[in-house]
Amino acid sequence: MESLLLNFGSVRLEWHAIVLSLLLAFLCSGAIAFVYERTFVGLSWSRGLLQTMVLGSMVASLLMIAIGDNVARGIGIVGSLAIVRFRTNLRDARDLIFVFASMGVGVACGVQSYVAAIVGTFLFSLAALTLNATRFGHRTAHDGLVRFQIPAGAAASSQVVKAMGSITMHFALVTLRPAAQGDLVDYSYQVKLARAGEHERLLAELEKIPGILGLTYVNQQTTVEL
Repeated sequence: MESLLLNFGSVRLEWHAIVLSLLLAFLCSGAIAFVYERTFVGLSWSRGLLQTMVLGSMVASLLMIAIGDNVARGIGIVGSLAIVRFRTNLRDARDLIFVFASMGVGVACGVQSYVAAIVGTFLFSLAALTLNATRFGHRTAHDGLVRFQIPAGAAASSQVVKAMGSITMHFALVTLRPAAQGDLVDYSYQVKLARAGEHERLLAELEKIPGILGLTYVNQQTTVEL
């Protein structure tokens, strides 16, 4: 069995070398998928994405083994893949990087660059864990939109400005329009808060203004990080 050889063009590979390449691709991409699972942030979880990382790495390794150093065979495989249309949209650019990393590991295993595959998996996983532990890129400011109606006049308006200035990091008037035949004024403010719970204190302060109506707060963050 040891003498069994598989001929791929000008490249002759023993069967156990092929098994080792595919197995190492499975293990390395599995480690990357494990790190992705541990560092995942968000609400939309995809089990299929993790399996795509592992299986995609093995497919990439298999393609590199099949191609070998045969240029014609490589062009044929590229042409075949061009026929297949991948329409899956990834939720986040970070997902794309993890899929690409698993593919890169698979390619390294396919060309029998085992040291590069192992070291690359280790350093990539270490970098991902470090960024997650240090919360790199996490925003400390929270944006929101505050809407309310107050009686027309300078007194109520000055109270609003005072409350906004004492609690928010920054605030800006978005809309101002008369309501209830001019008896009320409808306001919309965009605010930036230092902490997530600060909006409750802001609403409590605004509720102290006499005659305020329809007080609402809308979180304007595009993604909520847990």
